[in-house]
Amino acid sequence: MSADTDRDRTESYCDNRLSEVNIAKTENLSEAQKQSIVRLWNAEYPVQIRHSGIDSFDEYLSTKGNLEHYLLTDTDENLKGWLATFMRDGEKWFALLVDSSEQKKGYGTRLLNKVKEFETEINGWVMDHENVLKANGERYLSPIGFYLKNGFEILREVRLENETMSAVKIKWSR
Repeated sequence: MSADTDRDRTESYCDNRLSEVNIAKTENLSEAQKQSIVRLWNAEYPVQIRHSGIDSFDEYLSTKGNLEHYLLTDTDENLKGWLATFMRDGEKWFALLVDSSEQKKGYGTRLLNKVKEFETEINGWVMDHENVLKANGERYLSPIGFYLKNGFEILREVRLENETMSAVKIKWSR
């Protein structure tokens, strides 16, 4: 397998409740993909951590080392989920988004399982409270139960507390 094939791979999954979805792994995002991710980010994450546009998102990505993206799309290439892995302080970290209309269908688990094929450990920050709002005014629901179901441990003693976010560290290891 060539290096290019390793970097940019697409795999298809079929869900009986929906049409086929694809997971593509890539190191580089097109402008259109970035726009779709920013739209999804701003719709699903709390307003405190929204991106003002692609420049803001690019700035966020520029602080990440060894960045890889996993894009979940439907057969029409509409973005339904995104997972990114990156290095931070000598550890592998991730960020995950799934469109709320596509949640509870196993897609977030599929994205995580795809990453787990390549990694022995991944870390993330998760909001463990529900006192923040999304852009549409709905309460942001903590996904901590989802991560517990997917084999993550909560490191309650390790927290991120700043003006935009209050979160606990989670970790999965093989």
